Amino acid sequence: MADVNRGNRPLSPFMIGQYYRPQMTSISSIMVRITGIATLGAAVLVVAWLLAAAGSEAAFAVVDGLLRGIVGSILMAGATWALWYHMLGRLRHVIWDLGYLVEVDISEKMGLAMFIGATALTILTLIAV
Repeated sequence: MADVNRGNRPLSPFMIGQYYRPQMTSISSIMVRITGIATLGAAVLVVAWLLAAAGSEAAFAVVDGLLRGIVGSILMAGATWALWYHMLGRLRHVIWDLGYLVEVDISEKMGLAMFIGATALTILTLIAV
């Protein structure tokens, strides 16, 4: 039988907007991937800082000045949040892999707890440093 509605259906469930409502579980999963990439970028900055320290005093002064300035402070605070969020996301997946807390309502609460937890841990880290 021919599908008469074929042209009226959305082409993909990933069409955010009128066809697809993002859920906390999908947003937190996407954020884990983004924070993994951000953490890699922060690691590159730290390695550049170490290479500059090993290279010359002038190179170290440039990179150290960049990282200790306001832009560097914001980048490192964001990298700290990304690191904590990514770690909490990996912990969540370990819990799921063990077969615990896989119900949808609990998974959505865990996604929200990851945002809150990463923010609280970042504030604690910045206070401790």
